[in-house]
Amino acid sequence: MTTHYISLTLKLFFLLTPFFVLSMFLTMTGDMCQTEQKSIARRTSLSNLIICCFVYFFGEYFFSLMGITLDAFRIGAGSVLFLNAVSLISGKFKTPETENSDFAVVPLSVPVTIGPGTIGTLLVMGADSKSFATKITDCAGIITAVFAVGMMLYFSGAVERFLGKRNIIILSKLTGLILSALAAQLIFTGILNFFKVSN
Repeated sequence: MTTHYISLTLKLFFLLTPFFVLSMFLTMTGDMCQTEQKSIARRTSLSNLIICCFVYFFGEYFFSLMGITLDAFRIGAGSVLFLNAVSLISGKFKTPETENSDFAVVPLSVPVTIGPGTIGTLLVMGADSKSFATKITDCAGIITAVFAVGMMLYFSGAVERFLGKRNIIILSKLTGLILSALAAQLIFTGILNFFKVSN
């Protein structure tokens, strides 16, 4: 379970595109004081945790209600995640526009941090996890990953000074590469399972 927890935490951490989120957070809160930035970071982190847990636990019911097979959703979620990864790598990921100052949940949490690819992956994870022990481990991984991203936002000023804007952009592109590999794994698993069932 320890190996699963560590693997899942790292996977989710990169799924949340932390360095891209950090660059967006710095852009959107650039004219705020430190107290306001920290408040936005806390609210965004809480929103991320609630949304991730909700999607994880109710994903299986979603599948049953919509009549969607797990492998079909794997392929769909993987495809969306791959497109997001390509956008990150190419630097053409569009920043959602907002007309008000209350952007902690929308768009900073959804869809900047938790995009369609992340939602799809969490739905698949929730449907795959059958045992109580696995669900507890998965929840621990979700909490840890969300907390890690939250800490990056909470101490965004210090992180920016330490890494530099240029390095944050580079790390964002590397995150895109990792996401593309995760997307490929989702798609390949879905296709492989589809052919197994067909045979």
